[in-house]
Amino acid sequence: MKINGRVWILAVLLLVASALAGCEKKRERPKEEETGYRIYYINKEETAVVARSYRPEGVTTEELMGEFLECLRETSGDPEEKPAIPANVALLDYTLEKGQLSLQFDHTYLEMKPLYEILCRAAIVRTLCQIPEVENVSFLVEDTPLMDSNEIPIGSLNEESFVENAGNEINTYTKTTLQLYFANDTGDGLVGERVEIRYSSNMSIEKLVVERLIKGPITKDAYPTIPADTKIVSVATKDGICYVNLDDRFLGQGYDVLEQIPVYSIVNSLTEIPGISKVQILINGETNITYQESIRFETIFERNLDLIEET
Repeated sequence: MKINGRVWILAVLLLVASALAGCEKKRERPKEEETGYRIYYINKEETAVVARSYRPEGVTTEELMGEFLECLRETSGDPEEKPAIPANVALLDYTLEKGQLSLQFDHTYLEMKPLYEILCRAAIVRTLCQIPEVENVSFLVEDTPLMDSNEIPIGSLNEESFVENAGNEINTYTKTTLQLYFANDTGDGLVGERVEIRYSSNMSIEKLVVERLIKGPITKDAYPTIPADTKIVSVATKDGICYVNLDDRFLGQGYDVLEQIPVYSIVNSLTEIPGISKVQILINGETNITYQESIRFETIFERNLDLIEET
């Protein structure tokens, strides 16, 4: 029996379409538990972040960074969800060094509504911290650290910096455990103290550490290192260096300890934070200061393990 030419062509097309459908089915995104990666979006009401499973094409850190940043600027395809980064906000640059990712946005970042900005920040941090090489994310607006409403630097953030309530909404409070160092009983060494604290995620972890050091220890075997009336001018981190700007009350002879103890109480406590490897101390914005006639604050300090007593 002869097969009509048109029928033959139609049959071939159906076979090809069937084959393509089979290939397409194989290329379907796997279920969430199979991909491991998620891209975070903002819901239509702008009250929560929403996670969508994602299978990247790239495998290297650079490839994943490019894909994830592109996804954060796009919609998920669901009309009930919005992209994390608004279309008018430009990412100027980013750097990744020793687990610390710094994102630099243009001035339009500051034009976001406050709640949307918190959700945007949460979506970005949660998405990018899935990349194995990224431990923390910091935000810059044209070379200036992102500030909260009190003009305090936000600091470095990770996925634990944002907690959710039962309604899946971002809560601005979270818990963390700080590793702090105070003076020993003879004032010639440092002893460690671990403190669990609940704090506003709008406050940088670096500032929280310095605040707790000024407040003093809570354990009986540790002693204060910083005069209690010391005021924090600012605390900010860039390129792995934490800049701690205090007022001149820090220079007072607050306690009977060796001169390096207050300095390394700050340095060793701050370098416990991932992404911080060095610390510079300023007094009212100045580094041309000699502390206790022997320590120059022009120095950028690194962790000193020799002062820490073993427990």
